Amino acid sequence: MPGNILIIEDVKETADLITLYLSREGFETRAAKSAEEAFAIVESWKPELIILDLKLPGKNGFTFLEKHTESSDTPVLIISAGESDEDRINALFSSLSGLIEKNQKNILEFGPYTLDYDACILKKNGERVPLSTNEYNCLVWLTEHSGKPMSVEAIYAGVWKNKYGDITTVAVYIQRLRKKIEEDPSNPVYIVTVHGMGYQFNIDKKSIDKGVNQKI
Repeated sequence: MPGNILIIEDVKETADLITLYLSREGFETRAAKSAEEAFAIVESWKPELIILDLKLPGKNGFTFLEKHTESSDTPVLIISAGESDEDRINALFSSLSGLIEKNQKNILEFGPYTLDYDACILKKNGERVPLSTNEYNCLVWLTEHSGKPMSVEAIYAGVWKNKYGDITTVAVYIQRLRKKIEEDPSNPVYIVTVHGMGYQFNIDKKSIDKGVNQKI
């Protein structure tokens, strides 16, 4: 879904044009005219993407980029300082088009996997992973609640609507999914067990909390 983007650009006409383009695609934007102003916005607003003009007054874009990368992993899309204004804008819009196209495809990437919600397909390194209807529905429900421990009861109600099988069905399908997406199903990194709470889906290995027991 569309997210929030910070535009660091001191030329108002350029910033307004980028803002208009992104707003039409559903993104929320804020603009900063300097590195100092940008730091304040990043701290309070937490953008998901930063568009950076390297030609800034005062502290230039290189200074901002160096300091930003020391404390944040928010991706930065750079407008090159060595190009003409027209070329810079064309290159930027080309990059943004790719970002928007990917966003509109409604996909989730985790590790080597790509989950296409619209096509109902899971791929690993571009190759389709065969999933049954229930396996796919269970995986989708878990990804939609990623980062949160979910009880067996909640998963059963959310995926099977309490109509098919019984609550033990959840553990069966968790095991099946682990065998298909985990490198080591006995030590899962994506679908982990949270003792006393249920199961938690992690989009990447870095998001695994220290208190989570990953073993079955």
